[in-house]
Amino acid sequence: MPRFLAVYTMKSEDLARFRNLPKPEQNAIDTAGLKQWADWEERNAASFPDRGGMVGKTTRVTKDGIAGAVNPFCGYIVVEAETIEAAARLFENHPHFSVFPGDGVDIMPFLTDPAPSA
Repeated sequence: MPRFLAVYTMKSEDLARFRNLPKPEQNAIDTAGLKQWADWEERNAASFPDRGGMVGKTTRVTKDGIAGAVNPFCGYIVVEAETIEAAARLFENHPHFSVFPGDGVDIMPFLTDPAPSA
């Protein structure tokens, strides 16, 4: 079955706006959103060979060295689906952006087979 990398994205200004909400409001959003997210993962568990996770600040390595960097990535999950369209449909109305201040989910096909596990 084809595999896809789904990357959760979030604009820094949207996260800042969320963090500026009163703490009880943030907590209420977290409570509702995390429940919806867990339910979504449970409903679609067969499609996720790697549930991934949320990620923090970025460090970029280039020919010029190592430095901090900024990008919109805030998490990922690996999806198995017949097509990229089928993978995308799994994320329609996802709590990442329907409850939380997420921007979207970028979905990309893996072009190479993953290395075998050791």
